Amino acid sequence: MKVTLISIPVRDQEKALKFYTEKLGFIKKIDMPLDGGNRWLTLVSKEAQDGPEILLEPAPLHFEPSKVYQDALMEAGIPYTQFDVDNVEEEYERLLKLGVEFSVKPTEMGTVKFAVFNDTCGNNIQIVENL
Repeated sequence: MKVTLISIPVRDQEKALKFYTEKLGFIKKIDMPLDGGNRWLTLVSKEAQDGPEILLEPAPLHFEPSKVYQDALMEAGIPYTQFDVDNVEEEYERLLKLGVEFSVKPTEMGTVKFAVFNDTCGNNIQIVENL
């Protein structure tokens, strides 16, 4: 068994696509129209284009429990998911310059350094560096 796709709930797929590609640097892999104006919209890392895909899932718009869960995580400051980076400080500075808002500045905890930002689509996302 292996991970091939993870889903991140977003409230606006177009806004999420712009944020995840232009700010975070992911690459669009699949963009297929679905019923109701939704899309099967996946992204991959530039560094692992054959690796796991991120599905920008419009679930909060059509499934109230997803919206409630997403809101609860955001209110509690809990990240929905995490992305590994080589250097949290460098990524933090790069993203700050692009206007990304962080709720947690780079912080060391044990064998990792992490920071948490708002993806503008209803989620806190954590970046992590193994020390």
